[in-house]
Amino acid sequence: MKSDMAERAKLCFHDVVLRPDPSRTVVRPFEPGYPRGFDDGATRTQETVDFILALDEAELTRQLEGVTASLDQNHRDVDATLRRRFDEMAGRFDGADRCDDARRRLIGAYFLQEYAYEGAALFNPSAVLHPDQVDMADGAVRFLLSLRGIGEGHLSSVTFRTGRWTPGGTLVIDDPGSVSVPPIIDRADTNDASVRLHCGGSRTVSETVLFPVLPSQRQGIEDLRLVRFDEGDGVFAYHGTYTAFSGAEARSELLTTSDFRTFEMRALTGDATGGKGMALFPRRVDGRFAMLGRHDNKNIWLLTSDDILAWSGGSKLIEPRYPWEFVQMGNCGSPIELDEGWLVLTHGVGTVRNYCIGACLLDKDDPSKLLARTPRPVLAPSVKQRDGYVPNVVYSCGALAVGRDLMLPYAVADSFTAFASASIDDLLAAME
Repeated sequence: MKSDMAERAKLCFHDVVLRPDPSRTVVRPFEPGYPRGFDDGATRTQETVDFILALDEAELTRQLEGVTASLDQNHRDVDATLRRRFDEMAGRFDGADRCDDARRRLIGAYFLQEYAYEGAALFNPSAVLHPDQVDMADGAVRFLLSLRGIGEGHLSSVTFRTGRWTPGGTLVIDDPGSVSVPPIIDRADTNDASVRLHCGGSRTVSETVLFPVLPSQRQGIEDLRLVRFDEGDGVFAYHGTYTAFSGAEARSELLTTSDFRTFEMRALTGDATGGKGMALFPRRVDGRFAMLGRHDNKNIWLLTSDDILAWSGGSKLIEPRYPWEFVQMGNCGSPIELDEGWLVLTHGVGTVRNYCIGACLLDKDDPSKLLARTPRPVLAPSVKQRDGYVPNVVYSCGALAVGRDLMLPYAVADSFTAFASASIDDLLAAME
């Protein structure tokens, strides 16, 4: 690693770009309500159901045919979705026992909405090895990408893509599934601290959309940082820390899956979890879970815990040093284990609120020791990649290392996603 006149690491930029697509919609729960002070005792839910129950058979048939014809164009198993939504709502109004199947389906339709979950932006990606590596060409890997989609109301959801990458060669993103499938929601926790999501209706993971479910997530699920976690004995789980935003407060939560068909969302607890940007190490360190945090909104912190859900205290690990990170620092995903130590991609905020990506190296046995860091950004906003919803931002939620090569998916201007790759040796050589 250079100690003087460090060079900027060389990146190879791929032609692949993922842009938001407003035609991709998901059917999600909806319920009307009165503004505060206008409630005269009757609920909008009951009033809506009463309207439906008063329809004659001809109008009922006409309305139901219109709904199903519209939804059938972009969605699968529409009748089952309508019936399931009726069952979810049945305890909230009178008259459910008087409904035949047609009325059940129509009532279900009135309490759903079609939502373009990536209509405004598709960004802040993280990449992990796909659990299925069968039938891959020599040297190539299949990977799974999580992305943050933003739709109407600046509401953030999680969506996925798959792809193939040959280090030193090509990168291909698979076409997504033709539909987007909402999860079946299992509220196992009455305290709104956890929820289980069943996504068996998705034929590929690219059809799965995880939209806000808990009150803590009302305004969005933001910046999922996926990591393939080594449980030992050849067993791996996939965890992802993300920011749950209620519209008033942010907190960190944890997504867990083993197969990307069933997910569990759980709240994290402790004084270090009331903010953004936590990233879990991919294995236990000295027998304990380890996490990077940014709960002071300025520095990168190191936390350890015996409980993957409980995070308090911690120690300051990396402080701003160079002009491009004077405002604040944070991680760009979970640490990556190398022979030399833990490689951490970082973000720094500098002049005119420019977000740049850098890197540092932590000691492998004691990650509280910072060994080296890049004095210049690895990636910065460019003339060609700076404009969008939030200009002057490049950002990532997690890169993928294969051998001595790094694949870096990154967001541009909180709008779309691009891809670069680099030699890890070059990256280390640019540190001091």
